[in-house]
Order: sequence, then C-alpha cells, then structure tokens
Amino acid sequence: MKKGTRRNNEVRDHYDFSGGVRVKYADRYAEGTNVVVLDPDIARLFPNGQAVNETLRAVAQIVQIQERRRPALRKALHLTAARLRS
Repeated sequence: MKKGTRRNNEVRDHYDFSGGVRVKYADRYAEGTNVVVLDPDIARLFPNGQAVNETLRAVAQIVQIQERRRPALRKALHLTAARLRS
C-alpha cells in the first residue's frame, strides 16, 4: 500500500478533534513555568539553561552592587557641586 503525499502542516482525515478543548491546560502551564524564548544569536552563546541562569545571576549581582553604590555616589557628587559653588 502506497502512502499518499501530504504537506507537513495538514492533519490526516481520520483524526477527530471534535471533542477536544482548545488550550485546555494553557493557564495551568503558564502558572508553573517561566519560559523565555531567546533570539537565535543569543541562544548560540549559551549551550543550556544552566549557562543562561549563571549569566543572569552574575548580571543581577552587578545591578545590586550598582544600586548600593548610587546613594554614596549621589552624595559625593552633591558635596562636590556644593564646594564648587562656594
């Protein structure tokens, strides 16, 4: 028996989805996952999810350090500007 040709995106005639519910588990899935799709050029830089997480943790630490330094930097700039004005 020779198989008929069909396009990859076509559903076979004998499949019956009449009783199916569209996106039945979508809400439950979205609650339990945190999926992010990377652009291809970025995905090539990271071999797996662990590499992405390690990099994001390092960036988060840098951001936290910068946020802690900002008040001291603002104070120093304010004092310097006050000295220049007097």
